[in-house]
Amino acid sequence: MVNWIMGREELLLERWRELTPDLQQKVFEFVEALKSESDATAPESDYIPQTPLAKKLWEIRQRAIASGMQLLNEAEIEQELAERRGGHRES
Repeated sequence: MVNWIMGREELLLERWRELTPDLQQKVFEFVEALKSESDATAPESDYIPQTPLAKKLWEIRQRAIASGMQLLNEAEIEQELAERRGGHRES
């Protein structure tokens, strides 16, 4: 398995070196986007929705992530709610 991985890494590096700087930047941005997507979904990857509503919401969430939408963290959600409520925040 290690030889297969090393072979793939070497091949990827070889191909990388053949690209123009502009294309290397595009590849880098693509890899960063994949990593961000992976980071965003990693903790919940074992989650299996049980109810019809949960399944629908999970599907919507997955489509949003796949489209590149950045999900809000808990603090960002609280801030958005406060702004929508005219500055009122729950304690």
